[in-house]
Amino acid sequence: MNYTDLKKLFNKNSGILKASDLINFGFTRYEIHKLHNQNKIERVKNGYYKLENDNQSDAGMISILYPAGILCMNTALFYYEYSDRTPLSWHIAVNKDISKSKFKLNYPKIKPYYLEPNILNIGITTMLIGGYNLKIYDKERVICDCFKYKNKMDSETFNKAINAYVNDDKKNIANLIDYAKKLRVYRKMSGIMEVLLNA
Repeated sequence: MNYTDLKKLFNKNSGILKASDLINFGFTRYEIHKLHNQNKIERVKNGYYKLENDNQSDAGMISILYPAGILCMNTALFYYEYSDRTPLSWHIAVNKDISKSKFKLNYPKIKPYYLEPNILNIGITTMLIGGYNLKIYDKERVICDCFKYKNKMDSETFNKAINAYVNDDKKNIANLIDYAKKLRVYRKMSGIMEVLLNA
């Protein structure tokens, strides 16, 4: 297979292939190693490759590498325009039992949140980001998480997010209350939200 064919193969598969995929397409492990040494393919993380110098988007890589991951916290706040700070890393919620080694990659930078399975799936929706449908927590879940992780957030980001939610015409207070109770942050958030919503 020449380089043009190899490029077509990667392009047909969203720009990233597993080593096992390459083997299924007829490459031996030796040939994969050789392509890597010749700088024709680049290791994204253990067992995953992309073409060298292929500017695969972050969203594309995340959709392939972490299909079960859910965008959360600062990343979700940014895409909901509840924060104007571009996150330095992608904040992704994952099952607490997932192997930590999956997040050892240089690019894109990932900040995983390891959650219990019973709360992981609360408030999931999808959003088109960079041409890819990615899982993301809805606004109510993100606000609940802001209260859950308040001590790990800077006060400006927290306050801006809460005020942006209060002023959002599409907010769903019923869902907010429901999630807050399930995530055990209702007491923590009820006083502040009551003041803001009645202001």
